[in-house]
Amino acid sequence: MDTSTPTAQPGRAERFVSQVMKQCQQDKGLAARLRRADNPATEYQSWDLLATFGIDLEREEQRLPFASVASAIARAKAESNGSLSLGRAIAACYEDGRDSEQAKARLRRLLACDDIAELCRLLRPLFALIDSRAGQPLDYQQLLRQLLRFPSDPQPVKARWAQDFYSRIADEETP
Repeated sequence: MDTSTPTAQPGRAERFVSQVMKQCQQDKGLAARLRRADNPATEYQSWDLLATFGIDLEREEQRLPFASVASAIARAKAESNGSLSLGRAIAACYEDGRDSEQAKARLRRLLACDDIAELCRLLRPLFALIDSRAGQPLDYQQLLRQLLRFPSDPQPVKARWAQDFYSRIADEETP
């Protein structure tokens, strides 16, 4: 766990992800509102949940990562946290994996981001692609920790995504 993230208390990402998954299964209305949390026009519909977790709604660098991950969980109808990192998930979406030019272009576009608002806008269609093609669930906890760290220290986050994408470990070997 990344304890150096100033906006993420130890265990906060884990508690948030598991609670969102649990609440989405129990409350279909909440799940529907959370699916719209990554759209700037309807994001406010998730604020009640975000506020109960102590998320400062006025701080975009804190609000957007939580809203984006909550929306991704609700859209994927995730029941448990996965183990697929973002970099590996992008590669898994294409038949040629890390050798796919489309996959490389998507990764390069993420790596070119410098602010959290732009990054979260780019993640929205990427989450749909991952959900439909990757065949494995994302590690939402790790992703949330990375998104929270991104505004203050983006380079290590970008490096991790690139490392995971270009990793030569066979996809069949992942647990």
